Amino acid sequence: MKINYDLEMQKILENIKKEGGSKPKLLLHSCCAPCCSTVIELLKEYFEITIFYYNPNITENDEYHKRYEEMIEYIKKRHYDIPVKEGRYNPKEDFFEKIKGLEDRKEGGERCYKCYNLRMQETAQKAAEEGYDYFTTALSISPMKNSAWINEIGEKLEKEYKIKYLYGDFKKKGRYVESIKISKEYNLYRQDYCGCIFSKLERKANSPL
Repeated sequence: MKINYDLEMQKILENIKKEGGSKPKLLLHSCCAPCCSTVIELLKEYFEITIFYYNPNITENDEYHKRYEEMIEYIKKRHYDIPVKEGRYNPKEDFFEKIKGLEDRKEGGERCYKCYNLRMQETAQKAAEEGYDYFTTALSISPMKNSAWINEIGEKLEKEYKIKYLYGDFKKKGRYVESIKISKEYNLYRQDYCGCIFSKLERKANSPL
């Protein structure tokens, strides 16, 4: 049976609202400012948010730092009181070693699953270590990402690290379209590939001359 992860998220948000009191602390994994934009707008009413920028899959140094700096700038432009934490950046050990043998798999396959998992696991571990109430990722805002995989990984990590996972399929209810509007309004850098070199090469190979 297919699970409506957006509905599951709404149930959690409704319970938080009913409970009242102080906002629970959420560690939100972000891959870039455009993807995070509408997720922040949705969740800031319910959570005390901290953004965690951990993306060793972005295999070109300049691209990595461009996206990180854009994340910082976007938070400043919106005058959000939201800290941004940067995870370690070691593509060789944290990405290439972990996807070894899957280099030639197509975008959206097993390599991508591994990539979701490694980034979300680091987020869950940090959230547990630093006393957050919840963790989640903005990855499901993208129509190119497998939201079922993302939420299955989140559920697994919730049990492993004993920290609540916020389910979500953030692209739903027009949020992906809204993220494009926000990107245009704030002149955000929107990349046309996920960040890993294999995605970039596949995109180039499939581009018309």
